[in-house]
Amino acid sequence: MKIVYQGIAGSYSESCAKYLYPNIETIPCQTFDECFEIASENSEIKAIIPESNKTTGNIGVEYLIFKYRLNIYEEIFFPINHNLIGIKGSKLKDITNVYSHAQALSQASEFLKKNNLTGNVRADTAGSAKYISEAKDKSKAAIASKLSAEIYNLEILKENIQDDNDNYTRFLIMGKDIVQPEIDKNKYITSFLFKLRDKPAALYSALSGFAINGVNMTKLQSFPEKNSFSSFFFLCDIDGHLDELKIKNSLEELAFHCEDMHVLGVYKAHNFREKK
Repeated sequence: MKIVYQGIAGSYSESCAKYLYPNIETIPCQTFDECFEIASENSEIKAIIPESNKTTGNIGVEYLIFKYRLNIYEEIFFPINHNLIGIKGSKLKDITNVYSHAQALSQASEFLKKNNLTGNVRADTAGSAKYISEAKDKSKAAIASKLSAEIYNLEILKENIQDDNDNYTRFLIMGKDIVQPEIDKNKYITSFLFKLRDKPAALYSALSGFAINGVNMTKLQSFPEKNSFSSFFFLCDIDGHLDELKIKNSLEELAFHCEDMHVLGVYKAHNFREKK
């Protein structure tokens, strides 16, 4: 199996992929769209996609989830520990400008403010590290992973500079083939998307089945259909396995109110969900 990720070598997506599958071949892609497209065409290639961050919220891949409708095989909540990295020999006191992805800069905003550092937005964290290695300027640094520092021969000037030490990103492992695990004693998540029929109180009516059947909804996110401000899709996660009667009944009730509905996957709930 191979796995595609957005960014270049050293990204947090690649770090997460190598944590899950130490010996897997990773393939960088310029865009999330490219990741989804490659995975949708080859069942031997999976995609690792950051879906949301505990600190800064959704990553913004919802439209691609709807567009490609890849199956979700696994979720992982991966710790995002940001590091300030610069060229060999540089010191924190030398740094004036810091480069990284907008979310990384936001997640380390208190550190930047405390040290009077100017944040500069670039496309991704690993790309910022590569830029620093090429610039060879002691006044510049990047916010990126330890893997980036290793790959681009940079020095870690300060570890764990994120504002929240409980900073996690939820990644999804996705692919072309539909695979559903058999129900057992593990806790499961069922993910799906839907578009409601155009009628008054449609969302209220559609969700009533989950309340009646005692199903816990852990995610409900709306996003507009392409080229429309009045038509919306919803992305939803619920606790439970598709083969449970209460899940089946809830989804049957939901389908009655929908003009489009698609189950994205059934997979084990990551143990991070048990954290208080």
